[in-house]
Amino acid sequence: MVVYEANVKKAVLKGSLPKDIFSRFNNVFISLDTTHDLSLFDIKKLKSSEKRTYYRVRKGKYRAIFYIQESNYFVISIAKREEVYDKWE
Repeated sequence: MVVYEANVKKAVLKGSLPKDIFSRFNNVFISLDTTHDLSLFDIKKLKSSEKRTYYRVRKGKYRAIFYIQESNYFVISIAKREEVYDKWE
């Protein structure tokens, strides 16, 4: 299952995150949820806390930050490369 944080949903509704970009990432997460194969896309593990392992997936100038818990994908941020890491920290 793919779960989007409230700030991601809000960004799509406000228009700060284009719907076509959200659609691309949504397709990525649906594929990951189906296959559970992180090697299908440009996904890298990020340095993070001991509690949780965070990952980023890249699509053009945009990045999505997410973590995996009990086979569920929790997307916490989708934004341009310059902005996504500031919002995440």
